[in-house]
Amino acid sequence: MRFHLALVLFATACLAAPMSAADTPATPMTDNPLLKESPLPLHYPQFDQIKNEHYLPAFEQGMAENLREVGAIANNPGKATFENTIVALEKAGDLLTRASRVFFNLNGCNTNPEMQKTARTLAPRLAAHNDAINLNPVLFARVKALYDSRDTLGLDPESKRLLWRYYKDFVRAGALLSETDKDKLRAYNSELASLQTTYSQTTLKEVNASAVVFDTREELAGLSEAQVTAAATAAKAAGKEGKFLLALQNTTGQPPLTDMTNRASREKIMAASLARGSRGGEFDTRATIARIARIRAERAQLLGYSNHAAFQLEEQTVGTVDTLNKLLAQLAPPAVANARREAADMQAIVDAAKVGFTIAASDWELYSDKVRQTRYAYDESQLRPYFELNHVLVDGVFFAAHKLYGLSFKERRDLPVYEPTVRVFDVFDADGSQLAIFLVDYYARSNKQGGAWMNAYVSQSALEGAMPVVANHLNIPQPPEGQPTLLTPDQVKTAFHEFGHALHGMFSKVKYPRFSGTSVPRDFVEYPSQVNEMWRFWPEVLKNYAKHYQTGAPIPQELVDKVVAAERFNQGFITTEYLASTLLDQAWHQLKPDEVPGADGVLAFEAAALKRYGVDFAPVPPRYRSAYFSHSWTSYSAGYYSYLWSEVLDADSVEWMKAHGGLKRENGDHFRATLLSRGGSEEALTLFRNFTGRDPYLEPLLKRRGLEQTTNK
Repeated sequence: MRFHLALVLFATACLAAPMSAADTPATPMTDNPLLKESPLPLHYPQFDQIKNEHYLPAFEQGMAENLREVGAIANNPGKATFENTIVALEKAGDLLTRASRVFFNLNGCNTNPEMQKTARTLAPRLAAHNDAINLNPVLFARVKALYDSRDTLGLDPESKRLLWRYYKDFVRAGALLSETDKDKLRAYNSELASLQTTYSQTTLKEVNASAVVFDTREELAGLSEAQVTAAATAAKAAGKEGKFLLALQNTTGQPPLTDMTNRASREKIMAASLARGSRGGEFDTRATIARIARIRAERAQLLGYSNHAAFQLEEQTVGTVDTLNKLLAQLAPPAVANARREAADMQAIVDAAKVGFTIAASDWELYSDKVRQTRYAYDESQLRPYFELNHVLVDGVFFAAHKLYGLSFKERRDLPVYEPTVRVFDVFDADGSQLAIFLVDYYARSNKQGGAWMNAYVSQSALEGAMPVVANHLNIPQPPEGQPTLLTPDQVKTAFHEFGHALHGMFSKVKYPRFSGTSVPRDFVEYPSQVNEMWRFWPEVLKNYAKHYQTGAPIPQELVDKVVAAERFNQGFITTEYLASTLLDQAWHQLKPDEVPGADGVLAFEAAALKRYGVDFAPVPPRYRSAYFSHSWTSYSAGYYSYLWSEVLDADSVEWMKAHGGLKRENGDHFRATLLSRGGSEEALTLFRNFTGRDPYLEPLLKRRGLEQTTNK
């Protein structure tokens, strides 16, 4: 398929001279496994044979081959046809796409210094490569000629949409600009690629460098013995034997804060978390993000948009900046009001204990759990023994997929993996035929980016006869050897969520690779995965996987009832911390170039933006502050709102599922046929309407988040 930089996850990296069509790549290694299709089932990558030194030669040969293919298309003396131009572009760039998927996926989940160096080298080359195609006037003339006559070509709907998609991609990439402005655009794209990779690598280093060290066990009071042991092991590995080290996650909130009873220790962790990227030194990101924001704003204006957010949102289902701003303005006040009420409930517990402090961000997790215990008579520690990792995956995630879609799974140990804890499964359809291969990479590592995500190593395409190879990644702390992996309710939710993305990739049934799987608008891609979360507490599914890891006893129904009743608990906090980050993302990307602050003004700009939007409530800081907001500065620029917008569709669809009988094959088959299998081959909201039979309603989301009493409908 034609290589498309924006469609390759993590394909942003920095520092070497661009490669032109005339450049000759380095002589490829004869044993480089990336230079040919993998002979393994479904072209599963040969992880055991791929080495660091294979990547750059594969990229260089891939770029050269791709430019030759595109040159032949552009310079074809024959009249432009859909087959010799658009389909030919879809078929071009196989080697580059293959190398990119393997490299950038592994660079995200199992990186090393050599890969990071390669990423920095590749970033401007790939940006220049994309520009060499997108800004080729001869090629664009052929695409435009076809687009202008599209209604006379007799194309089927998917092919007609593909032609429209190519034309839009070229225009948004600058094909209509003057040659002088194209040169400016090339410079912007090259610098952005470098800056975004620098940012990604710096934040990974910073989160590792910000790990918090404690001298005594007493400082870890409240943590389980397994957590304390793991902290001691981590400290020893870091050369601090006899001490205790707690690694941070990329979010502001940190898991140990739920259990730690030593307030000074909680404050130490929260302070370290909030300071990341803005504490000076080599891992400070403020200058980088200020520059990214400035260049994005300048590039947007060059392309004819008022700001970067307007450029981004044009391609999304939300449509415009004004529409999004109105939605966020509608939700922020009631969310903060709920959060303040929740804080008051916690403060009452503090005051009753006469411990003499005001609830702060470092106290929220511990004291919200105390309120939960008081109100619903349970705490999260009661749940974890019933959420053992393998049971959650096999008897929960896979079981729900079997009941809803007829899928079955068989683990295989003959295929190579890039890390020993990765598991691999064949996925079979209801008729017994193979549907996909699925990789599971659930454990956190110091060389793995934060968060959770799905990626594809091979995407489905009827044009190329390709079947999906997809992976899920989480960041669950690995327990000491011999100890079970017991999940929090949030980690269970994440496992179901990411598998929803995997289903979107595995069920893809489109002709063209450009539309495969999750190739949909950013604010639509989270929707199917959020729908899949509903099955974690569905009685039939929960009964099948939520069993005590020692006794096998099912989770008590009384406890389940309490958990379900508490689903709306703490929603003020959850919604406010998310909205605060969403509003920051928009604040940065709705700026004009001369409004972007310098590095020294980043924190002041953040504080002013939070105050302006009414979400400056200190006990609930943003889920991500500007300096460590990876979503905003890499893949989700001006798009972090997508989770909320997708939840509008998700909450509505959950109500549809419940109204139609819930966990039934008929519902699963309908969801698959009308939406999950269609990828980006139809307009996103059309797919939603095909599934539900109507436009979406906002009310189910408001009800879910406890906002229906305080929000105008």
